[in-house]
Amino acid sequence: MRRFAFIIMMTVLLLGLPQQARAQSGIEVTDVGVFDDFGQHVTFQARIQSSIQIVSATLVFKDNFDEIARRFPLEVGADGVVTYRYDVVQNVLRPFVTITFWFDVTLLDGQTVRSPNYHVQYLDDRFVWQQQTDDMLRVHWYEGDEVFGDALLDVARRSLNAVNTFIPAPAAAPVDVYVYASAADLQNALFLGGEEWQGGHANPKLGVVMVAITPGPGQSIEMETLIPHELAHVMLYRGVGDGYAALPVWLSEGIASLVELYPNPDYAQALTLASQNSSLLSIADLCDSFPPDASRAYLAYAESQSFVRFLRDTYGTPALFSLTSAYADGLNCDQGVVRTLGTSLANLDARWREAELGANVLGVFLRNMFPYLALFGLLLLIPVIGFLQRRPEDDGTS
Repeated sequence: MRRFAFIIMMTVLLLGLPQQARAQSGIEVTDVGVFDDFGQHVTFQARIQSSIQIVSATLVFKDNFDEIARRFPLEVGADGVVTYRYDVVQNVLRPFVTITFWFDVTLLDGQTVRSPNYHVQYLDDRFVWQQQTDDMLRVHWYEGDEVFGDALLDVARRSLNAVNTFIPAPAAAPVDVYVYASAADLQNALFLGGEEWQGGHANPKLGVVMVAITPGPGQSIEMETLIPHELAHVMLYRGVGDGYAALPVWLSEGIASLVELYPNPDYAQALTLASQNSSLLSIADLCDSFPPDASRAYLAYAESQSFVRFLRDTYGTPALFSLTSAYADGLNCDQGVVRTLGTSLANLDARWREAELGANVLGVFLRNMFPYLALFGLLLLIPVIGFLQRRPEDDGTS
């Protein structure tokens, strides 16, 4: 479905009066609009006029993730109308980014004039979205009645309160929660936006959460699992800023799993079986990424949730947030816990296994420390070998 979206009135008000803009810049830009066909193309249109002949015009735009603006030459019609169709198939845009764009115009007298900035959000307009809002949240859905929307907003509010006990994030713009009616719809939206398939998705920089929840008997469990998990990622980003990308995966996913209003009842069984089979993953191996295969990734989520709960119960919630700040400052996976908690990650791993899973702490510790012990032994062995090799020669000269 194609939607014609004019730039919102607030933007126009911020730009000032048209006569003032024309007098100051030498150009007048009117009839600014954007056509978007989600996942296919975005078409920009405007009318540019000037009392001096226009030699050339360029569309310039960038979204929330662009460091360098994209530039596209335009043909100016006799009536001043310019149009440019941006191919989203070849150059994907993430769902729900905000596009900032303007026009650079070169006049016959040699001057180059820049128009005011305009803003539009790249929406998934394949669906007719309904919306419920409060001061910190906007929930959007397209299938289900108003009662369904009320339930979404209620869960989102409770989720935000749960997250705030871990992450004292500063007040900011509301978080947008987009609820797709099926996993297939969500998967398609992520695919068209160049993202990988996931059960839920958070874009912390945009303040956007995308989840799949089907209205019906199982909706409460899905709401109370997916919404708080993804909201946690957004609020973590707001709490530590761009340092969010440096957080160990076990920490960010552990916090997100821990704040779920409906805890996964199968995590405990997965941990017990892995402990009995000696197949637990090292926490150090979960610093940069989770395993690609589904079963081990599931175990990684279970371990992360349990490990973060152990840290919270042992050191307290403030220490947990101090830990996130240490990682956001650039410390590596082991340095963060050493500075914040005064011990190594390997030692914490062993203590967690003993406290939560009844594991043999000495055996776990020795297994985690084996590479370091082996290296230390090798360093000791080298001088001993040297001494033994020199001893016959020494005996012959005595």
